[in-house]
Amino acid sequence: MTVLQSIFLGMVQGLTEFLPVSSSGHLAIFQNLFHIDTGNSVTYDVMLHVGTLFVVFLVYWKDICKLFVEFFKMLGDLFYNAKTALSRNRAQDVKYRRIIRTNYRKFVLLIIVSTIPTALMGYFGRKLIEDASATLIVPGICLLVTGVILLFSDRVENCWKIPKDVSWGEGVLIGIAQGFATLPGISRSGTTISACTFCGFERRFAVKYSFILSIPAILGAAVLEVGDMASEGISASLMGTYAAGMIAAALFGYLAIRTVGAVVKKRKMRYFSYYCFAAGALAIAGQFVVR
Repeated sequence: MTVLQSIFLGMVQGLTEFLPVSSSGHLAIFQNLFHIDTGNSVTYDVMLHVGTLFVVFLVYWKDICKLFVEFFKMLGDLFYNAKTALSRNRAQDVKYRRIIRTNYRKFVLLIIVSTIPTALMGYFGRKLIEDASATLIVPGICLLVTGVILLFSDRVENCWKIPKDVSWGEGVLIGIAQGFATLPGISRSGTTISACTFCGFERRFAVKYSFILSIPAILGAAVLEVGDMASEGISASLMGTYAAGMIAAALFGYLAIRTVGAVVKKRKMRYFSYYCFAAGALAIAGQFVVR
């Protein structure tokens, strides 16, 4: 893989990770169409995702910092309540601290609840995902599915929920939706944002939830690949090639993440839906041309 090819794939990753059109699907399609050989490098794949992960931290750093602070405060309250329960004088009226008392605290727990089904589906479906990425027809079909999801998400009315209004069951459903988005062609951002709107989330909160939810998913996938990364033995020159792709992913990812918020707010996801229909049809047709 050349530096230009790495930058091209990084650009594709950055744009399609946040635009609701599936990064994995587009990477699989372009690698098959243009015969770009990444050597199935786990390191390169992880570095591209690190580039997009940096963008999420950059755009939502205030929210992320607040979530971390509230998480540790919740742990503190849990330890306080446990200590109180063990040492209290039963003759006294002891008051416990309420754990979930702010929107951010509910947000923290919802992210955890949503991450669990995603992690399980991603771990047990790794082989299926690898096989699906080796062909054009699976990403093509999945892109058509993404198009349908986006088309219906624009039609959802009465989107008003903020964290305190969201049920734990809805958090699980969104995590399952993100789990299915590990298939190439099923957009992670498009599927999770749509799942949020189907559950009645306020649209700006749906976008924020989707992108912050990607953090544990990406970090978890990277941790699972650490062993494979260590055994690859990447040369310094190849690492530079990979770094060029990572920087491209971050730059174009920033442009994409800023675009999505406005698109979702104005309920214009249908334009990406039309794109997914076209890209999916071309990918399916391409399966029979390139073989």
